[in-house]
Amino acid sequence: MLDEIHQDGEHRMDQATSHTQGELNKIRTGRANPEMFNSIMVEYYGTLTPLNQVSTISVPEPRLITLHPYEKTLIPVIEKAIMNANMGFTPGNNGTSVLIPIPHLSEDRRVELNRFVHKLVEDGRVAVRNVRRDVLHHLHEYGKEEQISEDEIKRQEDDIQKLTDDHIKRLNEIQEQKESEILEV
Repeated sequence: MLDEIHQDGEHRMDQATSHTQGELNKIRTGRANPEMFNSIMVEYYGTLTPLNQVSTISVPEPRLITLHPYEKTLIPVIEKAIMNANMGFTPGNNGTSVLIPIPHLSEDRRVELNRFVHKLVEDGRVAVRNVRRDVLHHLHEYGKEEQISEDEIKRQEDDIQKLTDDHIKRLNEIQEQKESEILEV
């Protein structure tokens, strides 16, 4: 049962870290990243469908994203969806695909994005710490019920703390990497 508590905590911390990574991937850094469009939905035969399910997204150049819709009739719909997403992009088309040039970021926008990255990573750290608190609570409850020695509980607490430290270290690395991407001119 102690192993199950530990594995559950590790799994939940991994989820918090990967969620934070996913949220950071959506942030525009001045370089083309197809994952920025994962949350955009387009009207396709009366149903809202994710953009990546109705077109192929590619990055032929560092500052250009091309979307090749599976049907040419989707080109104006995709352009409209991108404009409505308020991402700061002005899409164009060449008759067969949608072209999205990625403009350079201003210095003020870079500072603002860095603050946002810091907030997202801090939210991730808080989530990891909440998981730690919850796991320790379960550990102590189980220890009282099954009358497990205090030494064993202390060893488990140390393992959970090491796991927490590893995940927070990973989040810090992700933050540094994203901030350097944003500050890169």
